Amino acid sequence: MNLEQARFNMIEQQIRPWRVNDARVLDILGKVPREEFVPQSWRGMAYADTEVPLNIGPRPSGQVILPPREDARMLQALQIQPHETVLEVGTGSGYGTALVSHCSRLIQSWEIDPELAAFAAANLARTGLDDGLDLHAGDGHEALKATDARWDVIILSGAVVVEPGDFLARLNPGGRLFCFIGEAPVMEARVYTRTAEGIAPLNIFETMAPPLKGFPTVNHFHF
Repeated sequence: MNLEQARFNMIEQQIRPWRVNDARVLDILGKVPREEFVPQSWRGMAYADTEVPLNIGPRPSGQVILPPREDARMLQALQIQPHETVLEVGTGSGYGTALVSHCSRLIQSWEIDPELAAFAAANLARTGLDDGLDLHAGDGHEALKATDARWDVIILSGAVVVEPGDFLARLNPGGRLFCFIGEAPVMEARVYTRTAEGIAPLNIFETMAPPLKGFPTVNHFHF
């Protein structure tokens, strides 16, 4: 399989038709070798329009690599700038981390699953995309406990059922937070922006995503 051609086809047949026209985003997607971040058994499907299960150990992780077009829409919506700092919760395979590293000054990324954390670190090192990355194996909430730092962009790479107020409180003025919010069968990919008036949410597409470990998973009323 010609993986470079597959990457080109992904951009032309999946990404552009999904209303992604930001030249910088398209350039980044063309540079990062997605096939280096999927489990070996999925290498031939690395550029397919589908999520890829991240089953790398003896048990299913319950996590996935997003379909390429969703990564693209996320990057386009966040408009990360070269001087900005990013906190990512849910490193996963490291693919999204690699994409974000191309358009930010510094990215700190946390992965609660130790096997996935090791998988991501190995992928990023093997591809030479680990320079300047601050990778951690652990619960992303530890980033909030360890420092009172704020970030320009925060990415929660799994689904949450309630507004992540503790992370929103750590956004710089003008900062943006991306997450998937809701419960099956419908979730929203949402960007929150910190403005002078407060926090402004914007839904950018409907989707389904696995729950982010370490966050509440049920939002039901009890009487």
